[in-house]
This record gives sequence, structure tokens and C-alpha cells, in this order.
Amino acid sequence: MDYDNILSGKVQSIKPSGIRRFFDLAESMSDCISLGVGEPDFQTPERIREKGVQMLRRGATKYTANAGLAELRKAISEYMSGRFGVKYDPQTEITVTVGGSEGIDVAIRACVNPGDEVLVPEPCFVCYAPLAEMAGATPVHVALREEDEFILTPEILRKYITPRTKLLILPFPNNPTGALMTEEDYKAIAEVLRGTDIMVLTDEIYAELCYTGKAPVSFAQIDGMRERTIVVNGFSKAYAMTGWRMGYLCAPEPVMKQMLKLHQYQIMSAPTVSQWAAIEAIRYCADDVERMRREYDERRKYLLGALRGMGFPCFEPRGAFYMFPNISGCDLSSEEFCQRFLNKYKVAVIPGTAFGDSGEGFVRISYAYSMEHLKRAMELMGRFADDLRRG
Repeated sequence: MDYDNILSGKVQSIKPSGIRRFFDLAESMSDCISLGVGEPDFQTPERIREKGVQMLRRGATKYTANAGLAELRKAISEYMSGRFGVKYDPQTEITVTVGGSEGIDVAIRACVNPGDEVLVPEPCFVCYAPLAEMAGATPVHVALREEDEFILTPEILRKYITPRTKLLILPFPNNPTGALMTEEDYKAIAEVLRGTDIMVLTDEIYAELCYTGKAPVSFAQIDGMRERTIVVNGFSKAYAMTGWRMGYLCAPEPVMKQMLKLHQYQIMSAPTVSQWAAIEAIRYCADDVERMRREYDERRKYLLGALRGMGFPCFEPRGAFYMFPNISGCDLSSEEFCQRFLNKYKVAVIPGTAFGDSGEGFVRISYAYSMEHLKRAMELMGRFADDLRRG
């Protein structure tokens, strides 16, 4: 069989995830400390787990409505209204998805036609550009700058808009940089978009993990932006529910109608037991989220000080659970730095280039790991930095 000829050329042309490559390398090494994967080290809060077990024992194993349990959509609607002041009709403007990843895929495919351009600010999570390509669109890589703390500025955005621009991705709080856009930052972007037909996909999966002392902001709450915005969010990061695969979409009814068709054919409905657990999470577990957020904040402060102390410039991340230090002074590429660090000291971090070409000169370090692991990893990274300085 000539599989190169049989299989999709478009799919074959897409590179595998750079995150998973280093994760797999770390998994193959004994006694390796991995700071590579963005998965909370906390257990899903007990109340959520118990709800899932209870519903499984009750036999909640049938399909739900395509859009998800009505009670969960109502709870999401109440959350969006209470947290961000944005109202979505739970009957027609909310769909429960299999994680935020399905939501991103559905949103992109519902919006673009072949040849349309999707603006992807980078560095960013690895899925946006490949999903745009598979939908027939052209991803346009928008390079963000360290001196701007990796936020999208109106000046940068204007340079990339063309008559073919259909969709803008806003991936904030950001993976891998930890960058956070404020309400004022969003208002400046909104002014650029007014008068256009450009849609916005705002990935807010880390919205609850912010460290500024202020409430999180959704792009949908900016005046006049709700009508052009698709919100993707979920339960994986804030509630430590990665394996439950629970996400959701919020969007104006005409947009949601099209996304729901894709979801119907692709998925049918999200896992039923997970949906019941998500209801418990969103209604009753805000204190658990805050407890985890405070712990992440302590790790964030420690890691920032440790990296700067060993001579790696690093802007202060204000969201998510990632640090993005600048390693360009080592005269190694990001890939070389990570490979040598892994080989010599058995610590896995991710090359910045896994998140786009503009990530060259940086590495991503996840602090979704215990303080014990972080301290040991920083001790070893300090030794590695000394090795590099000695040549």
C-alpha cells in the first residue's frame, strides 16, 4: 500500500505537537523531572468526583441533548452573566463540547471558507494554525513581542488585516507566555475591529487563573463585541478536570446554530457523567478554584525569582500557569537548550518554537507541578546555566 498517496496530503503536511515530543522523551527517561505539560497536579476536587461517581451509579450513561444537559447550559449562562456581565441564552447560544479543543475546532470550521485568513497571535497554543489549515483557511502568524509583554496591540493587529481576514484568535490568558490582556487592551483591539466583519475566537480556558487581584475580563463583554465573538472555555484547567473532557462554546444564536450542526455530526453529545460533574463544579466549587489559584500564584512568584536570579530575563506572567524565560543569551537555539538540558540533567521544558517561530529564544516552563518538583528543577537549571557560562 502506498500510504503517502492514500492518506490526506493536508494532514501529512502538519507537524506533530512539539509539546508531546518532549513529553514523550521525558517519559522514556527514568527519574526525569517534567515541567512540560500544562496539566494541573491537583486532583479534581472531591465534591466533583463524588458527583460523577453518584451519577454513574444512578445509570446516567445515555446521550444528552446535542448541546448538552439543559441544567449545565443554564449554569454556564449564570456563570457568564455573573462573572463577566455577558448574557447568553442557554437554549440557543451555549453548547457543551468535548473539552475546549473541540470547541476551537468547531468554531474555526463554522467561520471560515477556503482561502480565508485566520490571524493567530504567537507564541500561542499549538492547535490554532493546524485546525485553520485543515478547515481550508490560511493561518497568518502574528508575531507578538516580549517588549509588549506578549499582548496583541492595535498597531500590530492593523499590519496583518487584509480583505481576506475572516477570524482573529485571542488566546488570553496565554499559553505559553502567561500574558494577560486587560479591559483597556481589549478596548483598543475592539476599536480596530469596529466596522469590519472579522469574527473573534476568544480562548478563555485560563480565565480563572489570573494573578492581578482583579476579576477576569472576557472580550465578549467589551461594548459592541458580543455580536462578533465566540467564547471558548471549559473545566480542564481551573477545576483540574483535564480527563473529564468538558468544554463549552458561547456565541450569538446565528453562529451557534452552525457550530451545533458540526458538533452534532462530529460528537453527538459530550460525556454525560462529566456533564453532571461539571454542574457541581461550576455551581459549588469556586472555593476550590481559589485555593488552587493561590497555590499557583505562590509557585509563579517562586519561579519568577529563581529564573531571574540565575540570569534568565523573564517578564512577569499574570495568567495561566506558565513561565516563558528568555534563553537567547546562551547562544543556543530553544531546541538545543531543551535537548541538552534534558540529556544532561533529566529536566524537560518545552522549546518556545513549539508555539510558533516567534518563540525562538524562549522556553516554556509549566508550574502546574508541586513546589518540590519546581525547586529541584530550578536547582538543576541553575547548574545547567553555570555549565553554559563556563563554555
